[in-house]
Amino acid sequence: MRWLHLPLGLLLILGCSLDGPSTKATAHAAFETPPQRPAVLYADTVAAQQEITRSRENAITRAVEAVTPAVVSINVLEVRRVQVRDPFSNFFNDPFFEHFFDRRPRTMEREVQNLGSGFVISADGYIVTNEHVVGHATQIEVQFPDGRSMEAELVGSDHASDLALLKVTPAEPLAYLAFADATAPIPGEWVIALGNPFGLFEAADPTVTVGVVSAVGRNLQTRRDGRVYRDMIQTDAAINRGNSGGPLVNADGDVIGVNTAIIGPAGGSVGIGFAVPSDRATRILDELRTHGEVDRSYYTGVQLIDVDRRIAQGLGLAQARGAFVRDVDPRSPADAAGLQRYDVIVSLDDRPVANRQDFLVGLYDFRPGDDVTLALIRDGERITTTLEIGRQG
Repeated sequence: MRWLHLPLGLLLILGCSLDGPSTKATAHAAFETPPQRPAVLYADTVAAQQEITRSRENAITRAVEAVTPAVVSINVLEVRRVQVRDPFSNFFNDPFFEHFFDRRPRTMEREVQNLGSGFVISADGYIVTNEHVVGHATQIEVQFPDGRSMEAELVGSDHASDLALLKVTPAEPLAYLAFADATAPIPGEWVIALGNPFGLFEAADPTVTVGVVSAVGRNLQTRRDGRVYRDMIQTDAAINRGNSGGPLVNADGDVIGVNTAIIGPAGGSVGIGFAVPSDRATRILDELRTHGEVDRSYYTGVQLIDVDRRIAQGLGLAQARGAFVRDVDPRSPADAAGLQRYDVIVSLDDRPVANRQDFLVGLYDFRPGDDVTLALIRDGERITTTLEIGRQG
């Protein structure tokens, strides 16, 4: 607070001088020729201010400054099917009345608004977001931090991975972000999540939250809509509703993931968020740009069930883990790979298979025509074989 007393002290000194025996000419001259600030002192002050500014800057602030122009808000109009219940059904719940008036719930379509975030990945206007943001859109509007707004078309989307690719047509090249290389994120390294939580700030700089990589390789599956979140990046950087589709970047400003899901009450962050890793995202986005969809018309010809305790005991297995081959279709890819009834699949391409679901989810990383290596337990021995994934139909 010392600097607060200095102007007051100067004011008191000047007041004393004006009330004393000094002449008017002296006082007038004092006001006409104020003392000049020494150039050296001024230069030192500017240098000090610049040094303070530099000391506040760090890798995080520099990354935020670099990526902000390429982060966008996405507003969507979509049509949803909703069930409408007759408001008088509780008053007229009478079999005789129902005989004449059908008051069962009716399905109707209505237009609703949705919102999310995204980021530009090419100068000519390709934009990444989540499928659950734009998957059923009838109209998509993209808003940029500088105030511009553009209509976007949906190039393609993938329900399973929850990724979507949009395209705008800019008048001039756009700022865009680059995905990080194949180097895996390191648990504990700093990360930055950017987006527009709850749609609060349209056509403005994105909201920035900072945290660390809490874990990698997290597998999630939503039973409600069948999405498969595989090898996800977990972070404690705050991700809220409306952040979906925004980038998760490292301290270099490279995108390491697409913010997609959270675990928390009512869409709020409790420090458990998940992002689709960049290596998986880039492959899917390339397919969406080329084909508009991801081909998951798998056919293997193998019928599987979980290995329970009874099956494990019957086969002499040490634990109830794996996918039990109940049957194999003749002349199928599984038949060509040599799979037999009573085999137990314990790994797919070096990833453990604990049950039937693990095997099915594991196929999501492959496409029809790809070869996968299976490890089997047959008659107490571990063997390997190669399965070429077929295509349905």
